[in-house]
Amino acid sequence: MKRILVLAGAFSAIVIGAVAQVLAPVAERHMMFADTTRVGVPFAKDPHVVDFGGRYLMYYSEPPRAGVEGDGWAIAIAESRDLIDWKRVGELLPGHGAEYEKNGLCAPCAIVRGDTVHIFYQTYGNGPKDAICHAWSTDGLHFTRNATNPIFSPTGDWNNGRAIDAEVALFGDEYFLYFASRTPDGVKQILGVARAPRSTTFSRGEWTQACDASILFPELPWEGECIEAPSVIVRGPWLYMFYAGAYNNWPQQIGIARSADGVSWQRLSDVPFLPVGQPGSWNSSESGHPHIFNDTANGRTYLFYQGNDTHGRTWLLSNREVVWP
Repeated sequence: MKRILVLAGAFSAIVIGAVAQVLAPVAERHMMFADTTRVGVPFAKDPHVVDFGGRYLMYYSEPPRAGVEGDGWAIAIAESRDLIDWKRVGELLPGHGAEYEKNGLCAPCAIVRGDTVHIFYQTYGNGPKDAICHAWSTDGLHFTRNATNPIFSPTGDWNNGRAIDAEVALFGDEYFLYFASRTPDGVKQILGVARAPRSTTFSRGEWTQACDASILFPELPWEGECIEAPSVIVRGPWLYMFYAGAYNNWPQQIGIARSADGVSWQRLSDVPFLPVGQPGSWNSSESGHPHIFNDTANGRTYLFYQGNDTHGRTWLLSNREVVWP
């Protein structure tokens, strides 16, 4: 029997080792979320979801406030009880005396460890000096910065020193920190990985770069010059990575790869797992920046992603259920 990984409510599927087209039933209600708070038009990017404190919390990037000179990107927080309807409940603003993030912060990744939410985010607006930072919270809304921030940026002649789009996952006895960087000339966006022991405090100096090379490099025609926004999930002995291929609105689409050790990755298809929407649809300009979320309450998996039909003038967030073989 062929093993098929399917997006519920969509026409995409991955057959392990091949490609298939599967038409799954369309759900009655779909999540469709946007935030008009800062710029007056629907705008929310880079979703990341956790189950914490009896509700779901979604962290996402929001743009500089309209008409506020010198304002930067920030991270907003919304909550939900059903993964469909969301209400904005807070935000994490740049600055607060932190020179490293005064130009902005965005692209959150959140994990729950014990009674604490740990958030990993990137600085913004610093070019090759953008790096990964860490903060934590016991209520999911109010965060304390790590005193060692920024906690990670890559080294080696395979990259330009930049680290963005953090993804942190526990695999075996180690935490793996996936990130996007760029080639030394700054042209192509590529992926790298670092790791730290299970006992880590996520501070600077506890992360070791796992290899001195990119773990995933844009090679397929639809990936253009960019692979970014890695999001991983553990399934048995495997790590599955959902990633964004191509720069925003190129269009950006979502691919999938698999690894047995967290470092060496193999694509499962040469076509997007979640392609851009058809002309006239809400995501006809992009289906990008994935977050794969395992809902431990019911064992179901959801792929969150961003999209738009305006070539980036607006941005919406949605999700699709992923059905595993």
